[in-house]
Amino acid sequence: MNPSHVCILGGSGFVGRRITSMLANQGVRVTMLTRHRDRNRDVLVRPEISVVECDVYDPGQLTDGLRGADTVINLVGILNSNKYKNQNFKRAHLDLCEVILDAMTRVDVRRLIHMSASNAGADGPSEYLKTKGAAENLLKMRTLQGELDVTIFRPSVIFGPGDSFTNRFADLLRRIPVAFPLACPDSRLQPVHVNDVATCFTQAAANTRTFGQTYELCGPSSYTLFELVSMIAAAIGVRRKIIRLSPRQSELQAKVMQHVPGQPFTPDNYQSLQLDSVCSGPFPEIFGIEPQAMEDTIASYLNG
Repeated sequence: MNPSHVCILGGSGFVGRRITSMLANQGVRVTMLTRHRDRNRDVLVRPEISVVECDVYDPGQLTDGLRGADTVINLVGILNSNKYKNQNFKRAHLDLCEVILDAMTRVDVRRLIHMSASNAGADGPSEYLKTKGAAENLLKMRTLQGELDVTIFRPSVIFGPGDSFTNRFADLLRRIPVAFPLACPDSRLQPVHVNDVATCFTQAAANTRTFGQTYELCGPSSYTLFELVSMIAAAIGVRRKIIRLSPRQSELQAKVMQHVPGQPFTPDNYQSLQLDSVCSGPFPEIFGIEPQAMEDTIASYLNG
């Protein structure tokens, strides 16, 4: 089943732009729903891509935005809540999912490809993981009821040019002299390249064998956070003494850093890091991808 018209929520983000471009390059018509159309002028010149200003939380606007699509991709997610911007985990992850499903029912669209997260679970240690898990449960229930053809992806941390992970650490390492205090240094992650994630989404859009499936997405190697930050420091050519913080010190750092502009580290982030973000098996064979290793690529874009 090759899609002819894909509607993407979160298409202007880090992963969404890759997926949008890949689909357009395949001749698929793409509608990107966004709050700020004027911030996406670079894609407006492409005839295959329509950028539509839309409040995706508004049922009427979202229903209109989905009209004519045969596939919906939901990439919306937040890493931190912000009461001043009316952002919280439940609203972004679960409530929006309910609005999407209702809108899809109104316009008779069954196909949904959904971005979840590694360790998502309704009993997870953080609000981020709990609400991601609750959204997964909702989608799986609707799939079992025969109302939906859904594919769920659960990536570990995603890296690549423009990411908020390696670039944030690189920026902090450049700004903090001599010693770098690192919270949760022994937490283990298995980073996956953004292009590998985007390729899986675009392939799933045309593959009925992915209906009803959940896929973990990870790179070829897992690392402790200490190893990753050391790798980033080496890639940007700075020498820092990385200080391993204890669990208590890590929790205290999170309480302080949540008040720093940009919220580089919060108590909810700390809770998420209590679980290793790694995959239980190899990269899903159905996509035929040899995932890219972080150490082979980060220097090229962190110093670009």
